[in-house]
Amino acid sequence: MLSRPKPGESEADLLHFQSQFLAAGAAPAVQLVKKGSRRCGDVNLDQPQSQEHRDVVTLDSLPDLPPALVPAPPKRARPSSSRPLTEHEDPEETLNRHDQHITAVLTKIIERDTSSMAVNLPVPSGVAFPPVFHRSQGRQGKPAASGKKSIFAQEIAARRVSEARPPPVGDVPVLGSPGGTVTCEGLTPGEQDSRLPQGSHRFLGPHLVTGEGLRGQEAEQEAQTIHEENVARLQAMTPEEILQEQRQLLAQLDPSLVAFLRSHSRPQEQAGEKATEEQRPEGSSVEVAEEEPLMPASASEPRKEDELEPGTPGSALTLPVTPHNEWLHMDTVELEKLHWTQNLPPLRRQQTQERMQARFSLQGELLAPDVDLPTHLGLHHHGEEAERAGYSLQELFHLTRSQVAQQRALALHVLAQVVDRAQAGEFGERLVGSVLRLLLDAGFLFLLRFSLDDRVDGVITAAVRALRALLVVPGDEELLDSTFAWYHGASVFPLMPSQEDKEDENEDEEPTADKTKKSPEERNRPPSDLARHDVIKGLLATNLLPRLRYVLEVTCPGPSVVLDILAVLIRLARHSLESATRVLECPRLIETIVREFLPTSWSPMGVGPTASLHKVPCATAMKLLRVLASAGRNVAARLLSGFDLRSRLCRFIAEAPQELALPPKEAEMLSTEAFRLWAVAASYGQGCDLYRELYPVLMRALQAVPKELSTHPPRPLSTQWAASLLTLLTQLTLAASSTSPAPGSDSAENLSAAPSGITWTQVSGLQPLVEPCLRQTLKLLPRPEVWCALGPLPTACLLFLRAYYQSWSQQPGMCPGDWLQDMERLSEELLLPLLRQPALDSLWDSLGRCSPLCNPLSCAPAPEALPSLVSLGCTGGRPPLSLAGSASPFPFLTALFSLFNTLTRIHKGLCGQLAAILAAPGLQNYFLQCVTTKAAPHLTPFSAWALHHEYHLQYLALTLAQRVATSQPMPATCAALHHGLALALLSRLLPGSEHLAHELLLSLVFRPEFLPERASGGLEAADFSDRLSLGSGRDPGCGRGALLGQACQDLPSIRSCYLTHCSLARASLLASQALHRGELQQVPGLLLPVPKEPLLPTDWPFLPLIHLYHRASETPSGLPLADTVGTATRALQWILVLESWRPQALLAVPPAARLARLMCVFLVDGELFRETPIQHLVAALLAQLCQPEVLPRLNLDCPLPGLTSFPDLYANFLEHFEAVSFGDHLFGALVLLPLQRQFSVTLRLALFGEHVGALRALGLPLSQLPVSLACYTEPPEDNLALLQLYFRALVTGALRPCWCPVLYAVAVAHVNSFIFSQDPKNSDAVKAACRSMLQSTWLLADEGLRQHLLHYKLPNSTLPEGFELYPQLPPLRQQYLQRLTPGVFQNGVSET
Repeated sequence: MLSRPKPGESEADLLHFQSQFLAAGAAPAVQLVKKGSRRCGDVNLDQPQSQEHRDVVTLDSLPDLPPALVPAPPKRARPSSSRPLTEHEDPEETLNRHDQHITAVLTKIIERDTSSMAVNLPVPSGVAFPPVFHRSQGRQGKPAASGKKSIFAQEIAARRVSEARPPPVGDVPVLGSPGGTVTCEGLTPGEQDSRLPQGSHRFLGPHLVTGEGLRGQEAEQEAQTIHEENVARLQAMTPEEILQEQRQLLAQLDPSLVAFLRSHSRPQEQAGEKATEEQRPEGSSVEVAEEEPLMPASASEPRKEDELEPGTPGSALTLPVTPHNEWLHMDTVELEKLHWTQNLPPLRRQQTQERMQARFSLQGELLAPDVDLPTHLGLHHHGEEAERAGYSLQELFHLTRSQVAQQRALALHVLAQVVDRAQAGEFGERLVGSVLRLLLDAGFLFLLRFSLDDRVDGVITAAVRALRALLVVPGDEELLDSTFAWYHGASVFPLMPSQEDKEDENEDEEPTADKTKKSPEERNRPPSDLARHDVIKGLLATNLLPRLRYVLEVTCPGPSVVLDILAVLIRLARHSLESATRVLECPRLIETIVREFLPTSWSPMGVGPTASLHKVPCATAMKLLRVLASAGRNVAARLLSGFDLRSRLCRFIAEAPQELALPPKEAEMLSTEAFRLWAVAASYGQGCDLYRELYPVLMRALQAVPKELSTHPPRPLSTQWAASLLTLLTQLTLAASSTSPAPGSDSAENLSAAPSGITWTQVSGLQPLVEPCLRQTLKLLPRPEVWCALGPLPTACLLFLRAYYQSWSQQPGMCPGDWLQDMERLSEELLLPLLRQPALDSLWDSLGRCSPLCNPLSCAPAPEALPSLVSLGCTGGRPPLSLAGSASPFPFLTALFSLFNTLTRIHKGLCGQLAAILAAPGLQNYFLQCVTTKAAPHLTPFSAWALHHEYHLQYLALTLAQRVATSQPMPATCAALHHGLALALLSRLLPGSEHLAHELLLSLVFRPEFLPERASGGLEAADFSDRLSLGSGRDPGCGRGALLGQACQDLPSIRSCYLTHCSLARASLLASQALHRGELQQVPGLLLPVPKEPLLPTDWPFLPLIHLYHRASETPSGLPLADTVGTATRALQWILVLESWRPQALLAVPPAARLARLMCVFLVDGELFRETPIQHLVAALLAQLCQPEVLPRLNLDCPLPGLTSFPDLYANFLEHFEAVSFGDHLFGALVLLPLQRQFSVTLRLALFGEHVGALRALGLPLSQLPVSLACYTEPPEDNLALLQLYFRALVTGALRPCWCPVLYAVAVAHVNSFIFSQDPKNSDAVKAACRSMLQSTWLLADEGLRQHLLHYKLPNSTLPEGFELYPQLPPLRQQYLQRLTPGVFQNGVSET
């Protein structure tokens, strides 16, 4: 059976189905019938269609291009099926055939009978001309016309309605009355009665009986007669009788018939009344007192609502303004739609804690529920809760779909204000939930995208503004711009969610060409699904970039819209390399931005707002290019080569900011961004050839910096400009020392990895110009307020000197004495006096206060932080005493450590002099706080950025300490502190710092100089501690001191082991090395990997053991014993060193996780744990876990990293124990440790229920038990199932004291406690089991077991049995036993 197409299938699938259908030759389910043409008529429906004429769709026959938009042929009338048009027929013959004689036409003329027509004479008027018709007179009281009718047509229709009804005799006007008035005086009494019957009720004439079927006058007379009889009968009845008859009649008739009669009579009454009123001239009146019609209340109530006219008193009471019919669109007044015009109801005060809907002002402010605002503010409307001011989010969403463009723009503007305030955290705890999350869940993202497609410029402006408010956090850009000149400040993390799909996890490992390719799964995912995980990806999937390009290129919006679009594009470029590449490759987007907003010539601009930014240089556009270039070296190369950025860089750098024909602030920002873009390109070794052309400009600008600092107070823009200039010179200096790429490098990067084109001789003269800048800034160090205003300028000076000496020392053919003497001069004249300044001590002291590691709360996420929309959360700014604050010491001290490291690496003789920086008390206190901190703050975008910079300072300080330690002895306390900091830093480093982690493993972590305990009595102290510990029965020859001494000798082997098992991804390691070593030709990009987690886990010392366990699980044949013994021995040695001398390094690893890792050693194979070194090391580590201060923290019930369930691991451990242990005491000690009373009963049930055979191999003596026996016996066991298993193992002989002395004593203690328990709170089932077990114990044939179970007293591990016994039963127990077993005591068997 052929399958039918399903939703989502493509055109290729449909063509495949068509080919299958044609090949099968099946009959179609529907017959296609083509109607005949004008000439051929209809086709024969009975004739079946041949298979040859079946419609078949083929793509080959379709043209490649769509057809031209030519006017369609005019449509023709469809021919009648009864008269098909013949093909060749003469029109004249057709006319003659259908022509008839004139007599045939005349015979159809019929004279109308006018004998019964009433003659209405014209009413005379007292004026010369007819009265002038006015719209207000003619339109009052008339219903709305259905359709468009002119006033004249409406008047004619009304006259025809009045003429169609035969008027009563009394309605004929009487001539000769004064004024032409019509009165009732000329009517007969009978006519008057018919006109106005008694009771003053109006009966205008018969409505149901019309006399149809009768001829002429008889019809009218008969109908009138019946009507008069009905009126007379009604007049003879009282109102009560009329109502009674009406009720009876309504009860007998069908309700649908009654409704039909009422609907039929009502329009005729209204038409008759209106026609009568229209015939009266002005001033005519019929003075008749009207009363309410006689109807039941149930029927009259709904009609009162419908028939209430605007002029009635009821409507005047409810509406503040009486509507008139002559008003526009007020032909029919619908009162229910005018309720909003009434006065607002009183504001309800909130008396309970019930949540209310949030409402916002037009400025996005959250309004209190009980605030009473005046109505002229425009915050009241006729929606829900009309008495409350403001708009809810639901109402704003509804308003964005309005047909009025101004309302759409207003709603988007208010939503943008709400998002801005939510990003700033203004709502705080006043709202329940997240505003941004609620908006995104409601489709706000796609609402903005649809609004961008609007035709109205105002709506597009508001949509762009709202999109910027949602995506861009202004504080983030300010932070990243202000820290660009820091140590590796241009390297930033991508602002993308860390929870990515599997295809994105290895993004950094893939070539650049493959990163921009989407997987099929991602291409098929709808934008809404993408936006749920990543807002930026969802937006890019909606073709946002071409629309933004169209707005910039075609609509030419105002300056605010241009800046908003550029800010949005910057945010998209910061998302990832893929997003930056999509921005670059969007057709004509970058061309438009460069052409329109970075022109090389423009009209001069004055100070003040400008009408348009087109054809005017814009600093934000230059920043966009800089952010794009930071994404990768290939992107930077394409920008430089494809968009003529070299000429534009020369244009904006060649002139000083004050000489550019732009506003001063914009000119300075543009020049700063030009420096930064060039610096980013130079960090890849690109664009360095411009240095020769702009050399005079750069020298002139650099010479002006010291003079500017000495004569004017520092300004933020000027200091950022100078710092950007120094950062550019730093990168150019590094490029002068970088080498060309290797011959075997990837050909894909040949374009971007070309030689830099700058030599050392071109930059060698920069140092004499930068030193005065540094001297001038250091003079301001004692003045904190001025020092903070300098910003990153001192940092940039130090980083330039570091790059200068690094490049100088790498130049071949240069005399080493020259740079060594210059380093000594710099150290004596500048650096050593700086270290002696008291003002520097305040910077050291503020490290701890500004550290995000020591103050985790400073890295708390923003209130509106969303996992799908990443931001640094810097809207509200940062306090001065924070890492990113203005008073932060981190950038300057990090640059100082960087310079000191370079100097000491090149000139070893300076280590002793510059080592004084490590002895600062503030630095020592900061290191101590970092070591004692248990864990780093939770990773958020801001915490990752801040910790990345803080770890730079720690690493540089540790590197300097290592160089100092190789040249001179270091105090033991400092060495231990630095080693502890290195261990903590190794487990905290984030992606992008692979080089730092590799260097720590390679050098400082395993250096014997940083283990002073090995030579200061640490070995003897370990042995003495073991002798003092309880239950330590190990051989003194294999004590912990000897094991630690051997580990110190094996440190090189241990380092090799951990370098193998803690290896990092090679591509990431090479990229990090190139970035930190200044190898510019090998730097792939300044965008770091996504910080999902630290590079190494917190339990990295156990990684070799974990890898062994996984390899053994994946290799059924087993691993070579020599390899496993060596790896396990080195890992256990290092773990023992950390447990003994650096316990704070393992604080982040729970004791239960350490126990699980030790158990992995026994699960590798059946021979590893038998090796003597393994036995000694595991025994020492097990003793550390069983220390009294560690044992209470051993929690086996909590989730453990790397383990799905500890009971599952323990079950596997028991199976392995049964199979390969052969009674090994150390293996048995690990089996017994989780069976303590404080742990879950599941572990004990697993042993006594499923692995009873293992009891025979648990021969660990009581003297070698690593913990006290009381840990197993107290408190008494309360699990009935386990107690029954204990008793069964004892009775059946599966548990014997010679086989398993520990668990025998434990089982006897718990069974004894249970059988003599008399707790009244026990359930009946427990009491019955207790009595049954006691009786069974009394009847045991094994006298020894019965003696133990009945006379157990206390646990005592020094006795062979492990417990003490009562000489005889206590009286209470004896009485209890006698009550349960009375027959036995009566027989005299009570000797026990």
